[in-house]
Amino acid sequence: MRREHDLLGERELADDALHGIHAERARENFPLTGRPVHPALIHAYGAVKQACVQTNRALGYLDAETAAAIERACEQMRDGALDHAVIVDALQGGAGTSTNMNINEVIANRALQLLGHAPGDYARVDPHAHVNLHQSTNDTFPTALKLAALDRLDLLEERLVTLQETFQERERALAGVVKVGRTQLQDACLITLGREMGAYGEACGRDRWRVFKCRERLRVINLGGTAIGTGLGAPRRFIFKATDALRALVGHGLARAENLVDNTQNCDVYTEVGGILKACAVNLCKIAGDLRLMASGPDAGFGELRLPARQAGSSIMPGKVNPVIPEAVMQAAMQVMAGDQAIAMACSRGELELNAFLPLVADNLLGGIDLLANAADILARLCVAGIEPRDGDCGRAVDGATAALTALVPVIGYAAAEDIAGVARTAGIGIRAAALASGLITAADYDQLITPAAVNRLGSPPAASDDR
Repeated sequence: MRREHDLLGERELADDALHGIHAERARENFPLTGRPVHPALIHAYGAVKQACVQTNRALGYLDAETAAAIERACEQMRDGALDHAVIVDALQGGAGTSTNMNINEVIANRALQLLGHAPGDYARVDPHAHVNLHQSTNDTFPTALKLAALDRLDLLEERLVTLQETFQERERALAGVVKVGRTQLQDACLITLGREMGAYGEACGRDRWRVFKCRERLRVINLGGTAIGTGLGAPRRFIFKATDALRALVGHGLARAENLVDNTQNCDVYTEVGGILKACAVNLCKIAGDLRLMASGPDAGFGELRLPARQAGSSIMPGKVNPVIPEAVMQAAMQVMAGDQAIAMACSRGELELNAFLPLVADNLLGGIDLLANAADILARLCVAGIEPRDGDCGRAVDGATAALTALVPVIGYAAAEDIAGVARTAGIGIRAAALASGLITAADYDQLITPAAVNRLGSPPAASDDR
């Protein structure tokens, strides 16, 4: 065992532990979620620290040997090799200081190992004096958070594109399936399954575009601002070079904020991005709910769709198969919506020059991006791609539903169509039978009005006398 000291006293740690006394105290103080900080944040922090050590070496503040060892440790952190050593809880007091110090300690101790020294030999490589040189939690944590979010948003955008394209493929495949369209869950007028799938694809396309655009806000960082955005404790040359070094490492078009004080204390950008994630969650929840409803039954529900069967649905009801993928997607979406509220509350509670609640923002922002990316993936791959129509059920519903009457209104008028609905209801016959019995429309004309081409037409067909 080794002993480490801080202003509060000392703690014993395992000889080979890569974390240090600050992380050990944080582990004792914050037994909250039982989860470590998000891996993407750890990896992004490795990139931030690497950019800083490169800058400090270039400016002559670190010798080549020490800088090289620290940089190698940063690379290993970026690659995920040191995730196990970041032990602090995802939620913590101190505005993320425990995360920053855990990162500093791990990088310092790994650098010591690379130099042939034992962890804890801070006279050679120190978490504060070397790894955290010219930095603060208050500029490195938000910078790492934005970088992590940018990395994860790439995946979310990719998954949304795939979901959009999957719906578009189903739109083409189901273009000829006429079904009842509903408003307020009541029969309204006719539509095709293809047009419904196309509308879902359009919603996913908007989500993809919003995700793409929101990254512009996240590219503006406060690295070099140190504690409150004034750059106190950092040389002017470091402040100007650190962002350039990070941009060269990771891309994403990163830019130093023009007003570092503003970028340090105000967190509205996270609220904006959280709102975009919520909009995506709302769409996924609505779409998944629709699929679940249209596939209900199969014998006593809407029964318009067949969703791919993924697993047995009941321990007591034989033959039951549940719409588990839409249900899982809906739960993920609900969690993201709740996370957006947490992000907004955390961002609103910053005081004066700093927001102390960024760990909560990070946990919900990065977790929300992952949830949406995974939900979009399983919805496209395990559900939408395998959707098939129940043609017979759709056709029977069309023949018997008052929704078909809406297609007749331009030909026979509203009042006559309403009379036909009354006859069908009183006589207990279908709408088609009642319409033909009225003598107001022929079978050929009736069938023509409910073809896929007629249903997909924008607006009503022009009257014979209409030359517009």
